[in-house]
Amino acid sequence: MAVPAPPTPAVTHLIYLHGFRSSPQSMKALRVADRVADRHPSVTWWCPQLPPSPALAAAQIRQATANWPRARMAVIGSSLGGFYARWLALQTGCARTVLLNPAAFPARDLARHIGEQTAWHDPAQRFYFAPAFVDELRTLETDIQRLTAEHATTPASQLAIVAQGDELLDWREMQAFCAGGQIRLLDGSDHALSDFDHHIDAVFDFLHLA
Repeated sequence: MAVPAPPTPAVTHLIYLHGFRSSPQSMKALRVADRVADRHPSVTWWCPQLPPSPALAAAQIRQATANWPRARMAVIGSSLGGFYARWLALQTGCARTVLLNPAAFPARDLARHIGEQTAWHDPAQRFYFAPAFVDELRTLETDIQRLTAEHATTPASQLAIVAQGDELLDWREMQAFCAGGQIRLLDGSDHALSDFDHHIDAVFDFLHLA
């Protein structure tokens, strides 16, 4: 008689990582924050404003989650935040990862955006995207490639939502970037996932929050 597998521990710690020029005030971040507060108030929730420097962003993320329980930790990332989320998941072996239109090659794509930038949600907020930041992204890309070769991603640990209608990123590159996990491939939609309300239930079902 087969012995049933032990139940998967519920996730108690959740981090959301926003994209380039975005913030914790993005539509998706706010939707997730509201649902966590309403239905999972015991979950430790963190949605930081990430610095423009990828190296500083990675250090901030790693330091803040250093003492989080890996078997009960999950990360959601959108666009550039999806790139960071993949990096964090491979670094930590966390329980669940959700990637929303993740940037697969941010060093290549953001090299076109060197200079002064404005925040999507507050044009009065400005920051400078320096040439050195592209090199920092290349370093993280190398980390992801190495870690991907060392650690297998499973459908139970990663869910990606990829929009074929994404106007900024190539869905085929995103699909390849998310290999090994579940992929919810959307016919249409857009980079911002304006129809996120149609997918949030699937995200939370996958996260298995306490």
